[in-house]
Amino acid sequence: MEGIEEEEEGADEGRNRAAGRGRAKRGRSNSTWGRGDRREKQKGKAEKRKKVKLEGVERVGKKKIKKEKMLEEEQEVEKTDEKEGEKGVGDELGERDGVGKESEDGKGIKEEEEEVDEKGDEGWGETQSAEIGQRVKEEEGEEGTGDVPGKEKKQKIKEKKPEGKMKKKGKKSKEKNEEENAPGKTQKRKSKEEGEEKNNKKPKKEEKEEEKKEAENKWKWWEEEKKEDGVKWTQLEHRGPYFVPLYEPLPDDVQFYYDGKPLKLSLATEEIATFYAKMLDHEYTTKEIFQNNFFNDWRKEMTSKEQKIIKDLDKCDFREIHKYFVDKSEARKALSKEEKQKLKEEADKIQEEYGYCILDGHREKIGNFKTEPPGLFRGRGDHPKMGMLKKRIMPEDVIINCGKDSKIPEPPEGHKWKEVRFDNTVTWLASWTENIQNTLKYIMLNPSSKLKGEKDWQKYEVARRLKDVVHKIRAQYRADWKSKEMKKRQRAVALYFIDKLALRAGNEKEEGETADTVGCCSLRVEHIKLHPKLDGQEHVVEFDFLGKDSIRYYNKVSVEKLVFKNLQLFMKNKDPADELFDRLNTSILNRHLQSLMDGLSAKVFRTYNASITLQEQLKALTNSEDSVAGKLLSYNRANRAVAILCNHQRSTPKTFEKSMQNLQTKIDAKKQQVEEAQQELKKAEDEFEDTKDAKAEANVEKKKKLLKRLEEQLAKLNVQATDKEENKQIALGTSKLNYLDPRITIAWCKKFGVPIEKIYNKTQREKFAWAIDMADEDFEF
Repeated sequence: MEGIEEEEEGADEGRNRAAGRGRAKRGRSNSTWGRGDRREKQKGKAEKRKKVKLEGVERVGKKKIKKEKMLEEEQEVEKTDEKEGEKGVGDELGERDGVGKESEDGKGIKEEEEEVDEKGDEGWGETQSAEIGQRVKEEEGEEGTGDVPGKEKKQKIKEKKPEGKMKKKGKKSKEKNEEENAPGKTQKRKSKEEGEEKNNKKPKKEEKEEEKKEAENKWKWWEEEKKEDGVKWTQLEHRGPYFVPLYEPLPDDVQFYYDGKPLKLSLATEEIATFYAKMLDHEYTTKEIFQNNFFNDWRKEMTSKEQKIIKDLDKCDFREIHKYFVDKSEARKALSKEEKQKLKEEADKIQEEYGYCILDGHREKIGNFKTEPPGLFRGRGDHPKMGMLKKRIMPEDVIINCGKDSKIPEPPEGHKWKEVRFDNTVTWLASWTENIQNTLKYIMLNPSSKLKGEKDWQKYEVARRLKDVVHKIRAQYRADWKSKEMKKRQRAVALYFIDKLALRAGNEKEEGETADTVGCCSLRVEHIKLHPKLDGQEHVVEFDFLGKDSIRYYNKVSVEKLVFKNLQLFMKNKDPADELFDRLNTSILNRHLQSLMDGLSAKVFRTYNASITLQEQLKALTNSEDSVAGKLLSYNRANRAVAILCNHQRSTPKTFEKSMQNLQTKIDAKKQQVEEAQQELKKAEDEFEDTKDAKAEANVEKKKKLLKRLEEQLAKLNVQATDKEENKQIALGTSKLNYLDPRITIAWCKKFGVPIEKIYNKTQREKFAWAIDMADEDFEF
């Protein structure tokens, strides 16, 4: 949008220069006249022309200002739409709390950590430059004027002298007079705008060319023959992890105070003090368990002298250190464009060196090539270990995995690796054990890589196989509700919940080691209530427990009579803290599922039910006659049904109310523009009725087109408002990226003419390149 404004204003400036040359020529001619009577005569003519022009500019000016104001408001909405559009359709991932999660199998850095935090770069606000240019032409009623009204132009209209312009004399007089008012400014602004135009255009052009080149050079691994079972790669070479820089001491004028007195801390003690100081304004530091865990671990790292002095956290004053880091953060934000560019270049250099590997002869991007920085553990919910010290990862903690024939990565000088392996049956490049929960952390490839893509593809193919046997499995667990063995009954009821409600299986955990979160197999009696009748339904089970990531699962669901009776039996003579399924655990359930179908697990049920729900909802909700915005609303509604099924919730964003108010303001402004356009159309139609003129007829058509566009934009804004309201507490991103077969979405896009970039941003399109290439509009899950 800005690029178009600059181009068209640049065109105006070109015309201004031409007009200026014309004036100079006339000026030389005028200087040769030299006779008083001619000067008087010319003066009289000039005054007459000036009067006529003044009247003309008053008539034209009022009308034009009104039009320009209307177009200015319209473009403001478009610009804002473009900014909002960068989040991707329905993609509220950046607002989620799901950063830094650990995997379901307890194996550290999870795919979702990379996938869920990816931000979109396309969406609702995409505006075609041709459309904008045409709209401007139509509003002006002339071809090629290129006037795009903006703040600067509006100001010009207010300030300019009444030189005037009669329409039949064209545009030259106006442009001459404008240049006379500010000849220097015009030239300066032009060169500035040309520079900005180049700066703005170049990255976009380069970005498009780069994306096109990447697509052409994309490794189509899915077209190659699969390797033998268990073998993931034949060649793997990389540089190892990038280690977080060592701690830099605080300046001498930034001090820690104990009991009101400054106290110089040792380097290790000071570093840990900064971890706490940085979090002073966070809710965590108000929690007693966080404070106790921090203080205990901090004291362990102190010198014996410091331990004798520092005995009470309440007497510690971190405020000066906190202020130092706040100021440092603000200074970083205030850096000049050049300084920020320099930092970016340094980061890019590190990315280039450590962020790529060679896999089977192809250059692949690594997902998380940096080790985790030291700090204080936060956890989710009321985690019993929050506040404990996450120690710095050293090369001696790291196991390297690479190819036998490849160059082994060099450890930092003066250090050595814990171990070097050549295991081509795993997909990780490096690993270490973190000290809080003793879980493994991994460095893996990027979601767009072959290894991740193959894993996704295989996951959805397993879920598709379940479709062929799911009816048989359901028949069996229904039969087992009547089994004489309590173990079989419990397993059958648990499987019913996993299938019907998409519950996670739940893993066994050591008491006091993690937050009190549960899954289906670890439900306790206190987590459910039984209602023979509730809200007009029979056999209602009320669930209320904390699931993964301490997200509350609350649901009231009507179940089959036999399930209800079995639950009554399972709860009989049990205390609230007793296990509901005391004869069942995750291992027993998964062994049973494996016997029903190779590769079957509780997660496969979630993936199957999520994908099949999306496919069915899309068929039911999509109207082929809808606009693209209407179809996208249908897609988000289908996606929301899946997110609700999988309990992918989020808290309402803090900025939600303000965002909705801004959107409503845009809607109101757009409604006013529509009304004004309707009035303009009526005037044009009346004029045509009176004159039956071809020019008047053309004007009517232009007004109709403008009105149609404005009505489409209003409809689009209304769809956005509906979508925003419906999704304020639902996280669509997790299911879209991790539970929904992307081929369903791509087939839908191709069938109904919806651009894929409206659903998946660039990063996500790279992740699902295999699906985009292989799925056609007839794909069925």
